[in-house]
Amino acid sequence: MTRSRRPSPQTVAVLSALATDPSRWRHGYDLGQEIGLKAGSLYPILIRLRDRGLLESSWETEPEQGRPARHLYRLTESGLTLAAEVAHAEPAAQPRPAPAPQPRGAW
Repeated sequence: MTRSRRPSPQTVAVLSALATDPSRWRHGYDLGQEIGLKAGSLYPILIRLRDRGLLESSWETEPEQGRPARHLYRLTESGLTLAAEVAHAEPAAQPRPAPAPQPRGAW
């Protein structure tokens, strides 16, 4: 059974950022800086997208001197299709906040 729920706003931001130049390999750090996500939110999203076949990942072949090799990411064809779909989808309905509780004894 396949789930068809809308991706989270954070996932949509990752897909959108990668879709701006789908042929370009991107570092996770650069993506996080661009879209304002910290590593604890970003990397689980990248791993999930990769595991679902929406991203491909690779190690840097020529890292900067003095820096270890980093993972690089880019969208697959399926990922690019999903990015286009979520970019054109209507925003999900936002729940209304609950009314503020009234103090006891207040009329």
